[in-house]
Amino acid sequence: MREAIDELIDVVAPPQTAEEILAHPELLREVEVILSGWGAPLIDEAFLAHAPCLRAIFYGAGSIRGFVTDALWKRGILVTSAQEVNAIPVAEYTLSAILFSLKHGWRLAGQARQQQRFPTRDGVPGVYGATVGIISLGMVGRHVREFLRPFHLHVLVYDPYVSHTEATELDVSLCSLEELFHEAQVVSLHTPLLPETTGLIRGTHLSSMRKGSTFINTSRGGLVRHEELIAVLEQRSDLHAVLDVTDPEPPQPDSQLYTLPNVTLTPHISGSLGSERRRLGQVMLEELQHFVAGEPLRYAITRERLSLMATP
Repeated sequence: MREAIDELIDVVAPPQTAEEILAHPELLREVEVILSGWGAPLIDEAFLAHAPCLRAIFYGAGSIRGFVTDALWKRGILVTSAQEVNAIPVAEYTLSAILFSLKHGWRLAGQARQQQRFPTRDGVPGVYGATVGIISLGMVGRHVREFLRPFHLHVLVYDPYVSHTEATELDVSLCSLEELFHEAQVVSLHTPLLPETTGLIRGTHLSSMRKGSTFINTSRGGLVRHEELIAVLEQRSDLHAVLDVTDPEPPQPDSQLYTLPNVTLTPHISGSLGSERRRLGQVMLEELQHFVAGEPLRYAITRERLSLMATP
């Protein structure tokens, strides 16, 4: 991939960390294009003062929210990100978690290990005809909905930005957040973490879930009031939470999230890992090829679009 990049542009320096580039800003003097990933430096006025020729940033990772500023938009600098592609493994993780949850796999596997016998399978809902709730149809949520199509499920959605016409096209039923938690056997959270969505998921939502239901969070821990989540899970041993993200992340060493039998914690693995990261670089290489050829970019991000995107 590096060879393909070298054929398109002149690379002025070897890969730099954010700290290294800030220590040697003279490297930016003639730079027109920046290729970056997780750990990008803040692109503010001070940074841009050293990069008078900068025209475009190609971000081979997720959300750009962590490094863009008003100064960048004022300069009219083009930004493109692999966030949409990074949504694919998150949706794949979510699909696997939803299907396993509908088999009560987490609970039964834990009980089999603890009891050293096969527990009863009473109350397992199964997949066919089950009701799944998706909170927010952003990049990940839409992939999840598409991945669920072969499984003959009833899909509920809470998303204030989705019209009834679009819901019909997606074959989902729009409802309130309260109704979604009350009706769905699995609830999957995909809302971006914004000031207005912080603490969106309350204990009252979780406590209203049907017996044997599962809550999945692959978005951001700050969307959930964890003290209330823990309190509900202590009282409702029939519920299960699958958490790939927490707040704080990781949880404090004494957190009950480590010890509650009805919690499955994974260490933020739903996003791109291993070979999946090569896909992020590949799509940014393709974007660079379009840029050099003067063609439109597929994953360009505007200031308006950013307002609805998740945190990094």
